[in-house]
Amino acid sequence: MSRAKVVHVCSECGTTHAKWAGRCAGCGDWNTLVEDVEVDNTSAPVAASTRPGPTRIGDVGTEHGHPVATSIPELDRVLGGGLVAGSVTLLGGEPGIGKSTLLLQLLAAWNGPTLYVTAEESAQQVKRRAERLGAARDDLWLHAETSMPHILDAIERIRPELVVIDSIQTVSDPALGSLPGSVGQVRGCAQRFVNEAKERDVTIVLVGHVTKEGGLAGPRVLEHVVDTVLQFEGDRHHALRLLRASKHRFGPTNELGLFEMANGGLVGVPDPSSLFLADRRTGIPGSAVVPTMEGQRPIVVEVQALTNPSVPGVPPRRSALGLDGGRLSMLMAVLGRRSRVMVGDQDVYASTAGGVKLNEPGLDLGVCLAVVSAVRDQPMPADLAVFGEVGLGGELRQVGQAARRLTEAARLGFRRVIVPTNSPDCDAGIDVIRAATLSEAIAVAGLGSGALRATG
Repeated sequence: MSRAKVVHVCSECGTTHAKWAGRCAGCGDWNTLVEDVEVDNTSAPVAASTRPGPTRIGDVGTEHGHPVATSIPELDRVLGGGLVAGSVTLLGGEPGIGKSTLLLQLLAAWNGPTLYVTAEESAQQVKRRAERLGAARDDLWLHAETSMPHILDAIERIRPELVVIDSIQTVSDPALGSLPGSVGQVRGCAQRFVNEAKERDVTIVLVGHVTKEGGLAGPRVLEHVVDTVLQFEGDRHHALRLLRASKHRFGPTNELGLFEMANGGLVGVPDPSSLFLADRRTGIPGSAVVPTMEGQRPIVVEVQALTNPSVPGVPPRRSALGLDGGRLSMLMAVLGRRSRVMVGDQDVYASTAGGVKLNEPGLDLGVCLAVVSAVRDQPMPADLAVFGEVGLGGELRQVGQAARRLTEAARLGFRRVIVPTNSPDCDAGIDVIRAATLSEAIAVAGLGSGALRATG
């Protein structure tokens, strides 16, 4: 007979504690233990396993496990080709960002029977949204249910190829004994869905809530048991949406998918560089154009900076939007120490135009030149782009995919690009200006004395 006992579970790592403590013994975080009910089933008989035993590696077939295209190019780009049968994908994002819209469009584009389990909304609400998006079709089944046994029964009866659970935090299993939404319920239900996906060879997508900090809510083990973790980002007040993979067992995790929210749903953005530079104004101090790389995709963005004298006696402020705040502080220190650009008495605000979040070393040179342009109130040439990593010694270091960066800049009409000296040669039809140090790059950009001659 099973017995229930009260335990305390860490909401970050899932470590179980017999009693409450201020600090988790597993991950070391403070104030993360929450009360839960654990059912002891040690005395229950163990069912015989239905899975096959060990298999020689040469006898393992490889005909299965290939991704199936979703007919949504931006989603397929992030997933490395599509969804894999038997896999479980966790999709996280803020409320109202468009997760349900994306998944309804996915279900509508899927070639085969699909099941949408709506555990938060009624079937009527989902139907109205599907009709508005043009996603209503005969092979799409709706099931407004929160009970795990009833959901599994629906999967057994319908035999869908793709199942969406919206959301995993609202599904509960009576056999677990704990309250709906608790750490134990979320962890147990997720593991149950993973087992069902593997046994039935069905693709399952779980929708997850996010915390105030933007991370997925629930125990960290939730991210470990699934095959893919997708993050859907963006501002509800702007149309741009970004899709990233923080974990993907079937492909890379550095690809970026971009969507634009329109009246008819989410529309893929095949040329993000043109979108990000559409509202750019030339001749404005504090602006630099940087060709960046997201996976195999070159994206040209505008980095903007603004400086203002700080309040005497108060440490200068460093504010970054779409950039790494710690990286911005380091670059300001390098500017002051190695290039004699005094920003110690200036508040510095830096952002990437368009709302995109980027974190790659190739942005360093663009951030520094944008700040110097703002400090000296001198605009950079309109046909000039820059990229490169800045070291603590003030040296410029090469970054990957230089050829693709140069080609993308040339396609958008830029005629000159400042790059680190050791960057590989590339015939992209654009003037390449090489600089060894940050000070040289400042001079090349026309923001100091002693301009260098273009080469390449």
